Amino acid sequence: MTDFGEILKTVGDFGRYQKCLVLLISLASPSIAFHMFGHLFMVMHVPHHCDTSWIHEISPNLTKEQQLNLTIPRNTLGSYKECHMYTPVDQDIDSILEYGLNSTEKCQKGWVYPSEQEQTLVTQFDLVCDRKELNDISQSIYMLGLLLGAVITGSLSDRIGRRPVTLFSMLMMGAFGVGAAFAPNFYVYMALRCLVGFALSGFTISTVALGTEWVGVSYRTYPVAISHCCFSIGQMALAGLAYGVRNWKLLQIAGSAPMFGLFFYIWVLPESARWLAMKGKIEEAKKLLQKAASVNKQSIPPELLDQMTPGKKGKSGNILDLFRKPRLRKTTLIMCYAWFVNSLVYYGLSLNVGSFGLDIYLAQLVFGAVEIPTRFGWIFLLRWFGRKKCQGCFLLLSGAMCLIMTGIPKDLPVVVMTLAVIGKFAIASSLSTSYVYCAELFPTVLRQTSLGLCSMSARVGGIISPLVGLLNEYHPAISMVIFGSTPVFGGILCFLLPETCGKELQDYTEAAVTSQRSCENVNGSYEIGHLKLKEVGQDFEHTRSTRF
Repeated sequence: MTDFGEILKTVGDFGRYQKCLVLLISLASPSIAFHMFGHLFMVMHVPHHCDTSWIHEISPNLTKEQQLNLTIPRNTLGSYKECHMYTPVDQDIDSILEYGLNSTEKCQKGWVYPSEQEQTLVTQFDLVCDRKELNDISQSIYMLGLLLGAVITGSLSDRIGRRPVTLFSMLMMGAFGVGAAFAPNFYVYMALRCLVGFALSGFTISTVALGTEWVGVSYRTYPVAISHCCFSIGQMALAGLAYGVRNWKLLQIAGSAPMFGLFFYIWVLPESARWLAMKGKIEEAKKLLQKAASVNKQSIPPELLDQMTPGKKGKSGNILDLFRKPRLRKTTLIMCYAWFVNSLVYYGLSLNVGSFGLDIYLAQLVFGAVEIPTRFGWIFLLRWFGRKKCQGCFLLLSGAMCLIMTGIPKDLPVVVMTLAVIGKFAIASSLSTSYVYCAELFPTVLRQTSLGLCSMSARVGGIISPLVGLLNEYHPAISMVIFGSTPVFGGILCFLLPETCGKELQDYTEAAVTSQRSCENVNGSYEIGHLKLKEVGQDFEHTRSTRF
């Protein structure tokens, strides 16, 4: 029985093989950024007014300005109301000109948009006035898809493997993403977006585990950081793409179709050797490890591979196993809350990118650009300060920025945008930390299940996030108070978690629980030694590191 970490060091902790794998994982990240935020540019406000063509039956020679003056009331600022019209009457034009119209009602025959306006979701499906809430509902429906994907694909990946879930998720993202451009109505569009969200969740949590399980301890942050950098590049590219392509159907196709260009994954994307060994597929794991060593120009001693045998047999872990052990239960609950507030605040800031006083395209570009140095700097911060301190401090900083924003007047857009950028920097760093921290805290047998559960909590935050924005109708500061207070509490809770920096991944729940208990008593030492666990009258001897 040998240590998987030893074999991985022999193969190469982060050699050419792992670099190619991380590159493969990252190629899809720009398309993911489009699915996350592209919708914002399809539902921007478009000037509109009620269709009052009824008056042409009375006087067909009226100019456009005369028609609007007679049939559309004005608001207090002097502009035409967008959602109300004067009630049609059965009178001649002279009577209307002399006495005018007084009674008003909501639009009855639809709306009229500027003739030069490119087709958007708003103009095609009339997402204005009473139908305006459908936009926020569609965002929540998309987040619901992310939630369902996290629930189902997390445990599915633990059962059938990281590779098949990744490949199937990519196919779904491309097919349903392009299909959404041809939706006959907005409800079909929402359903297809929900399926895209389902697939996106499956791809994200599967590739996080795949990348984490293939690299060595000291390089474990690299797969997440690099894929998230590509995600940020995708956000920046989205600003330019949305600026140049104003037709929503073409924009939807342009953002979704590139996923089909990654069809070659089916031949080159490997399975996790660690997962294969855990499932007893030792020969397959050995072949993959030998291939990786060959690509890295290394060699594995045959006797080292011969010692790699299944450490124990049993059924796959399930979600209930995360709550059976007290310390594992505490870790699960805290991480679920951390993921929840990460998503709540991240999308709260990202989806309100147009409300900070600057041009939406510029704001999107800035938000994407600020995340790139964030991801690279985050790698060194995790090394220097560890996962626990970074996770907690990032949450506290993002919460503080949101709370400060509530006291800044709206006529200082540069100040508001600066605070929003700092908050976005902090919450993006916290979000990246969560992926690495979660993958390290939980054992291999439950890694995808725990990622799925935490991702599910994040999607609940994503569902709530656009709905929190609706509270601004009662007071403009309510949403930012919520976005500020929840991460502050989460940051405090994170300091109760164990540190995982520099530690080998765990495979079984017993080892993970014992490791967490030992971590709290060794004052930062990474050597725990041999641990004995009693279970059903038998002694099991485990080391802190992964065993087969």
